Amino acid sequence: MKLNRLSSVVLVCAALTASMAAQANDTLKKVADSGQITLSYREASVPFSYLVGSGTPVGFSVDISNAVVDAVKKKLNNPNIKVQLQAVTSQNRIPLLANGTVDLECGSTTNNSTRGKDVQFAINHFYTGTRLLAKKTSQIKNYADLAKKTVASTTGTTNAQVIRKYNTDNQLGMDVLLGKDHDDSMLLVANGRAVAFAMDDILLFGLMGNAKTPAEWEVVGDSLQVEPYACMMRKDDPEFQKLVNGVIGGMMKSGEFEKLYTKWFMSPIAPKGQNLNLPMSKELRDNLKALSDKPAL
Repeated sequence: MKLNRLSSVVLVCAALTASMAAQANDTLKKVADSGQITLSYREASVPFSYLVGSGTPVGFSVDISNAVVDAVKKKLNNPNIKVQLQAVTSQNRIPLLANGTVDLECGSTTNNSTRGKDVQFAINHFYTGTRLLAKKTSQIKNYADLAKKTVASTTGTTNAQVIRKYNTDNQLGMDVLLGKDHDDSMLLVANGRAVAFAMDDILLFGLMGNAKTPAEWEVVGDSLQVEPYACMMRKDDPEFQKLVNGVIGGMMKSGEFEKLYTKWFMSPIAPKGQNLNLPMSKELRDNLKALSDKPAL
């Protein structure tokens, strides 16, 4: 009898724990109860999510986040839901999402299998690969030129892992120096502490365009791998995942996504009116039909 009672208590506790976990991951309920939703943003991920001066963040991913907010307000029948903004870095974006500080992370985050153990990714909305940003005077043209030199990358990014693996595999003897964010990593090259910055090529073009003297810089090197970007949500939250994917998938089907792409990648953007002039990749165009959230390895 005592054993049966103990088993019953264990089962009840397990059920309560599962119920509490489910409630903790119910983003729509959290938003409905609090009357607010918290979006993350990046300070220097041009053109996805970045600050123009000290103002409100702007960018391609920011516009996607705002479209999700509109859908949440409609779903909850509450147009007065407040939007809170939280700056994140490559290092803290997943912890702040998992612990409930932010409810949606749309920036420049690679969807990969390792991260997929901790978070849920939405439909992929961009594809990129690791390349190098260097000063033209450095004569750095590809990875072999980095042998026995210092290269910068950013803490918490897949690019830091990629460049370290490439260094080991090819026995280049590089020293990898990590900045806390992309601006910091670029500064390591600007002040001579590193000869190149390894990062997603699209972010490098954005940083170069916003530099004081863009003509001094160039993006070089082969693309080491193709990786998808996607928005992040908490795991085990199917209702919110369905809403977010419905927004992104709906934009892709309606043509609104392509208009948004043209706005941020094929037109002049703040603050300097630079035009990245980057046509949509084959991988992304294919995903407008596939609506896949397939991760990188």
